[in-house]
Amino acid sequence: MSAAPAAPQPASADRLDLLLTPPRPLTGWRVLPARIVAMCVVELQKLRHDRSELYTRAIQPALWLLIFGMTFTRIGLIPSDGIPYLDYLAAGIIAQSAMFISIFYGIQIIWERDAGVLNKLLVTPTPRTALVAGKAFAAGIKALIQALVIVILAAVLGVGISWNPLRLLGVAVAVVLGAAFFSCLSVAIAGIVRNRDRLMGIGQAITMPLFFASNALYPTSLMPGWLQALSAVNPLSYQVDALRGLLLGTPAHLPLDFAVLAVSAVLGIIAASALLPRLAR
Repeated sequence: MSAAPAAPQPASADRLDLLLTPPRPLTGWRVLPARIVAMCVVELQKLRHDRSELYTRAIQPALWLLIFGMTFTRIGLIPSDGIPYLDYLAAGIIAQSAMFISIFYGIQIIWERDAGVLNKLLVTPTPRTALVAGKAFAAGIKALIQALVIVILAAVLGVGISWNPLRLLGVAVAVVLGAAFFSCLSVAIAGIVRNRDRLMGIGQAITMPLFFASNALYPTSLMPGWLQALSAVNPLSYQVDALRGLLLGTPAHLPLDFAVLAVSAVLGIIAASALLPRLAR
């Protein structure tokens, strides 16, 4: 006669506690980063339903690189600090694509307000800074996808890009910080004008001046004095300088560039968070 099967060992009290006790909610300093990541993930999940925005917005930067870059490389009229003009332009086009995908981000916030989504988000325990920062960094990740397309196209065209992993990581950080600032700028403007058409007009009015008042297309030494002053306070100039130094190895001021980008992103998040409730009224 076979032995009776052994009775199962009772679970320990500690294991029962782990099974029956719900996980503790995050408290203190861990709340804000967790909420930022959650909002960022929610924003990025929208890409599963419509990826066309990434494809269509990548067309214009690609045309700038293909048409403008290759044409002016052959003409050779613009000084490019001793490197081929196409190489010089590539970093500027990456920064331009990040700005263009972010500067109209406020329109999406207005759509969310009209659909009643924004009011629901504002009454949740999530801090306003987490709402804005999550959306801002989601815009940065979208811009990073476009930047990858431009980098691949530039490599195909023969641009001498550095493939050092640490440098590419720095490029990713610069793209995300720059896009985060411009998306927060758009949200802040939306909080002021509170109207989709007005925001569209303002966005179109400031994008090209921001682009041309930077070192994206030409060195700042070629600019008149008043335009050099504007370029010195334009975060896009610092983003381009960082991208050019990291991708091409040209002389750059990386500590200053990243400091300006980080401070700009933080100030943008603070300003957009303060104006966001005004948009919901």
